Amino acid sequence: METTDTVKRTSNGKSTVINAMLRDRVLPSGIGHTTNCFLSVEGTDEDKAYLKTEGSEEEKSIKTVNQLAHALHMDESLDAGCLVRVFWPKTKCALLRDDLVLVDSPGTDVTTQLDSWIDKFCLDADVFVLVANSESTLMNTEKQFFHKVNERLSKPNIFILNNRWDASANEPEYMEDVRKQHTDRCVNFLVEELKVVDRDQAPSHIFFISAKEVLNSRMQRAQGMPETGGALAEGFQERLKEFQSFERRFEECISQSAVKTKFEQHTIRAKQITEKVKTIMDAINIEAAEKRVAALEDREYQMDRLEFVKNQLNLLIEEIKKRIKAISDDVESKVSIAMGEEINRLHVIVDEFHADFHPSPQVLKIYKSDLLAHVEHGMGKNLAFRCSNAINASVQSSQEYMMESMVPLLPSTAQSQIHMLVPNRTFDLSYDLNCAAICSDFQENIEFQFSLGWKALVHRYLGSVNAQKALRLVDPNFQNSRSVVPVAQTPSSGPPSIAAPPSNETALMTQEDLMIAMATNLASLTSRTSMSVIVVGGVMWKTIGWRIIALSVSLYGLLYLYERLTWTTKAKERALKRQFVEFASEKLQLIVSFTSASCSHQVQQEMATTFARLCQQVDQTEKDLEANICTLTTNIDQLETVQSCSKTLRHKATELEVQLEEFTKQYLEPQQ
Repeated sequence: METTDTVKRTSNGKSTVINAMLRDRVLPSGIGHTTNCFLSVEGTDEDKAYLKTEGSEEEKSIKTVNQLAHALHMDESLDAGCLVRVFWPKTKCALLRDDLVLVDSPGTDVTTQLDSWIDKFCLDADVFVLVANSESTLMNTEKQFFHKVNERLSKPNIFILNNRWDASANEPEYMEDVRKQHTDRCVNFLVEELKVVDRDQAPSHIFFISAKEVLNSRMQRAQGMPETGGALAEGFQERLKEFQSFERRFEECISQSAVKTKFEQHTIRAKQITEKVKTIMDAINIEAAEKRVAALEDREYQMDRLEFVKNQLNLLIEEIKKRIKAISDDVESKVSIAMGEEINRLHVIVDEFHADFHPSPQVLKIYKSDLLAHVEHGMGKNLAFRCSNAINASVQSSQEYMMESMVPLLPSTAQSQIHMLVPNRTFDLSYDLNCAAICSDFQENIEFQFSLGWKALVHRYLGSVNAQKALRLVDPNFQNSRSVVPVAQTPSSGPPSIAAPPSNETALMTQEDLMIAMATNLASLTSRTSMSVIVVGGVMWKTIGWRIIALSVSLYGLLYLYERLTWTTKAKERALKRQFVEFASEKLQLIVSFTSASCSHQVQQEMATTFARLCQQVDQTEKDLEANICTLTTNIDQLETVQSCSKTLRHKATELEVQLEEFTKQYLEPQQ
């Protein structure tokens, strides 16, 4: 908001000058001290005029100038240091539409509070107007006021109006001399004393007017009457043109001052902002470039790391597969050898079994069940003793090797936790012999059989298989109490199935086949020691006769009696154990390969599970690396965008700085 101070001695017509500029009677004027305090006139968008006194927000309505004058004279609280703000409708005065504020001061000769006046009302003024009386000269009080203003403000804009110049029309012969005297004094005051303008510019700040004439003429024109009507002194047109010239210079100065007031600080601030923006954009560009280079290097490292992890993992997978295969084969071989040796010493385990034995079927059933459990437990324990420690050490060694091989492929945060992936436990190898299943068809033969009985002799000379065929040929209803009918098992549920015995049709031997077998066995008998006994017996028969026969029969009977008497429960138990060892050895031989393969599969499964856990961690590492690479790529793109934007904004700031410099030179710097 532009402000203008009008300063003069009392009754010099400063209020009339303001009214003339406003083209209306806004401020009271007349003879005497019409203004006893500071009056500011500013526009309002309202249709009514009102005033506000200092320290109060109350709007006091005024409709006429007389009401304003009456209000000023009646308010005893107002003194020379108070401010009364007069709000005049902008619709009634065009000059107030541009946010102009006119301040009318009390006369400089009515107060000694010049310093407080200046500090309170004049420091933000754009233009000062000194209204002097052309009928006298400039007074020291007026000069002192402007000297004090000049001390506080750098080269203030000052206009000097020599008012009441119409009085010189009464003495035309002295008019030019008086005008020259006033002009010289005013020029010296502005140039020599105040030093606010140059000497060649000083005359343009000095005017000779009659504010009362201008106000009256403009009031008449506003009422539709001729502008020159009424009692006007000679030379009115020249004085009117002088006042109009003052108004033009006043408006130019106000306009320039307004531009400087409104835009100079903004321009300075804008230059500071542009400089700050340039500094910030340079810093952003440098930092973004540094971060982008670091991100590019980090991404390159992450990509190399990812490629290394993938290649190493592929190599490790092939190596670990071969290692697992070798260990599995070794386990299968160890278990197979150990199981073969345990089968050969199966009789030791059976002999270690002790339980209540009785030939009755109920007791035999319990006895055989306990015997099977004892054999399975004993063989399993022996196999574990022979194989488990070595196998467990091999498995743990392989697991340690896997972990050591995987450590370089994992991030540092996961390397310390890799041992948590593999449980710190002893690998328990399971030897599932399933003796109860494979020996479930075992049928013992603990009936008494004389060693020289005809069945025993047939078995001795024809062999076990041929003897059974021969006995069936003689007696179709004969059933070998020691024959076995095995139970078939599926490959998926246990050891390989044992073939069933041939059918009766295929098992029966023809007489021709039997004779051939008997001849073959008798021929082989000649090589035995028993054949020599028969030959000797034949010779003795010829020499001795019936005594030998009687002796032989006696011995035969005694032998039968001995064997019959010694066929006790213990002998039956020994026979059952012997038969069980023969039967179980044959059955266990059939599942050696199956059991060893099962153990090999357990080891393979254990090691594969461990390796799978480790591979999952490596897979997670690969995913993390890929995610980091994607994040870094996004960051690099963003940093490139930031660099581009910072460069663009810096260029714009530079362009704006150039425009501000041009604006400053054109509008804010004084024209030479």
